[in-house]
Amino acid sequence: MTAIDDSTVRDPDTLRADMVRALRDQDAITSEPVAAAFAAVPRHQFAPEAPLELAYDLHRTVPVKKDEHGLDISVMSAAHLQAVMLEQADIAPGMKVLEIGSGGYNAALIQEIVGSDGAVTTVDIDRDIVDRARMCLDDAGYGQVKTALADGEAGVPGGAPYDRIIVTAAAWDIPPSWISELAEKGRLVVPLTSRGTTRSIAFDRDGGDLLSRSYCLARFVPMQGDGAAEERKVMLRDGVAVQTDDVRVRLDGQALNQALDTPRLERWSGAAYDLPDELELYLSLNLPRAARLHAAEHIVEQGLVEPSALYGVPALVGEDSIAYRTRRENEDTGGFESGVIAHGPQAEALAGEYVDLLRRWAQDHRRRGAATFRYLPGPAPSSLPQDAVLKRHGIVTASWH
Repeated sequence: MTAIDDSTVRDPDTLRADMVRALRDQDAITSEPVAAAFAAVPRHQFAPEAPLELAYDLHRTVPVKKDEHGLDISVMSAAHLQAVMLEQADIAPGMKVLEIGSGGYNAALIQEIVGSDGAVTTVDIDRDIVDRARMCLDDAGYGQVKTALADGEAGVPGGAPYDRIIVTAAAWDIPPSWISELAEKGRLVVPLTSRGTTRSIAFDRDGGDLLSRSYCLARFVPMQGDGAAEERKVMLRDGVAVQTDDVRVRLDGQALNQALDTPRLERWSGAAYDLPDELELYLSLNLPRAARLHAAEHIVEQGLVEPSALYGVPALVGEDSIAYRTRRENEDTGGFESGVIAHGPQAEALAGEYVDLLRRWAQDHRRRGAATFRYLPGPAPSSLPQDAVLKRHGIVTASWH
């Protein structure tokens, strides 16, 4: 993580200038319009409760609202991610832009880019968030930005068509409204979650479908309302859970829990373990019967599950067996080697499938940006490819080059 050093200087203008330089250095900002927007908008005025060092930190979010359990349900996104997504959007002066998920700051950045001839609308399902965004926008001098209280699943049809739609919450699907409200040559930038992994994807129209132009790692609080994710989560035991959003994957919690008590099988691929975010994406979307295995720290310390499961790891599940990725030091593969841990009666077969996939990625797709996403709206075909991700309103496919 790169934080702005304000140990000697706490002036927000200086911190903002330092933030812009750091974002340029990390290639989060690559264009002059985005740089100018970040230099102009007083980020701290959209985080009045936060310390300046937090408001101007490149990689930390600023909490805005929590639920009754103390979990964040709204945050001001990290500056680095906001910059990357604005670069993905490629906004130009005079455009009409819809932001789904309000906070105020990102909308102000967009307003700076579109200029006085452009129009920005930001919508959120939570009245507290909308009221807060409105207050911060007005206080910072961005009264031109329109705020709307509504479920983002429906968009804001009154202002359509939009040249750009930018979603700032993790979306499990792309509702028809976002496509219908997009201009013919418009672009949708959305943090899309599939099989437990999220990427900010820039989609352009390709006939009746959407085709990706770029993607990047992204973490957001999830959509609320009608667009909330459809996931199943099964606790195997205290501190161990498996979850999936694929309706075709059967999760037998009792059988999988019993599998963990069987001897572990290790299989090593001989392939390099690096670019973990790209590898995770490939595994998540190409494993048959894919799920995510999560393990608490005390479970890892006991040695029952590998550390790769601390934040969730792509898993291959059978009716009574499970396999997941791990790694070990190996200088012959550049530092680390990828491998598989498997448990259960079908451990050998699952480990073999998994290892084959690790080798395929290392041999053919081990680089950044190798995936192309396509979103096909409408009813799913009767014969659905195994690697297609079924959604409510369509399907997602990914191809690797």
